Amino acid sequence: MPDMTMKSQPDRLYGRQRGHALRPRQQRLLDLTLPRLRYAGPSSLRGVSPLWLEIGFGGGEHAVAQIEAHPDVTLIACEVFENGLCSLLSRLLPEPLDEETAPLPGNLRVWDDDARPLLRDLPDQVLDRVFLMFPDPWPKARHAKRRFVHPENAATLARVMKPGAEWRIASDDPTYQAWVPEVMERQTAFELLGVSNERPEGWPPTRYEAKAIRAGRQPLYWRYVRR
Repeated sequence: MPDMTMKSQPDRLYGRQRGHALRPRQQRLLDLTLPRLRYAGPSSLRGVSPLWLEIGFGGGEHAVAQIEAHPDVTLIACEVFENGLCSLLSRLLPEPLDEETAPLPGNLRVWDDDARPLLRDLPDQVLDRVFLMFPDPWPKARHAKRRFVHPENAATLARVMKPGAEWRIASDDPTYQAWVPEVMERQTAFELLGVSNERPEGWPPTRYEAKAIRAGRQPLYWRYVRR
C-alpha cells in the first residue's frame, strides 16, 4: 500500500454538512441557541483554564457528559454536521425550554466549522486535553489525506497543547486502528501513554461506540501525551 501519511490535506476534511431535513425546532436551535454558544476567538479565552477541545462531537453526548462532570473545565466542542449540532443543542435545551433565553452552560463553547482553522488561530500551549472520538475513518486509501490523524494536524496540536496535555483518540474502524500508530509513531512531540480495547475510566460512552459494539466491531482507545 502506498504511503499516504505525508500527502497534503485538502481544504476540508468532511463531506456533507446536513443529513435529513431539519425540523422547525432544530432550525430555531441553530438560529437562536448556537450563536449564544459559538466560540468567539482567542480573546474570549483570557483567564480560561483548564481548556479542553473535542474535535467532531457527533451527537454531543460525550461533550455534555464532560462539561457536567468537570464544571471547572471549559470545553470547545467542534462539529460541522448540522444534525449533530442540533443533537447537542437539544440535549442542553430540551423542549419546552426557550431557545433564545433559557440558561446555557458557561463552560461550553461551540465551533461549527472545520476544526483546523480554529486550531491555527489558538495561542501556543493553551489546551490541556483533546478528544477525537470515533472520527470519520475515510477507509479508502485515496482518501487517507482526509483523516484527522495526520502529520499536519499532529504538528498543529503539538503547538497548541501544553506539555503534559493528553490527546485521547478512539476508533472502531480497522483501517483507522492501523493508521493511528503508523502516523503517531513518527511524531516526536507525542508519547503513547497506553492503548486499550476497553473504554478507560473517565471516558463517557458515545452512540458511535454503542453502534460499533452492536455491529461486532471492537473499539480501541489511545492516550497520547504532549512531551
